Amino acid sequence: MSGAGGARRSTAANRVAPSPTEASQPAFAEAALLGLCPDCGARSLFNGVVRFADTCDSCGLDYAGYNVGDGPAALLIMLVGGIVVTGAVSLQLAQHPPFWVHILLWVPLSTVLVVGLLRVAKAALLISEHRRQARDGRIER
Repeated sequence: MSGAGGARRSTAANRVAPSPTEASQPAFAEAALLGLCPDCGARSLFNGVVRFADTCDSCGLDYAGYNVGDGPAALLIMLVGGIVVTGAVSLQLAQHPPFWVHILLWVPLSTVLVVGLLRVAKAALLISEHRRQARDGRIER
């Protein structure tokens, strides 16, 4: 015996075929990194650096219906802040550079990290909302 006593084997008979819309959707990581529409895969999620477009140019998906909010920004400020402070303190203790070196190094690095990661985090949250069909709560009366 193989030791996998009750394990089920994956066969063609017990696999569930993806729905047509799931089959055409891009992979989660790829869609978040490249700003792809979560429905059709077109590069139409953003209308600026970190601003969502109103709708997808290809399939017409309305991005305005998703509530991404400020969660990604708050998380990234904390994460990038921790990385930058740790790096600045480590550099200061190891090399004792002048203050202007810190400004030239950490201000641009912080800006690039926050803006770059904010784009990915916002896209990931919108794609996650779309795939789970998350909507605002409503009280039925």
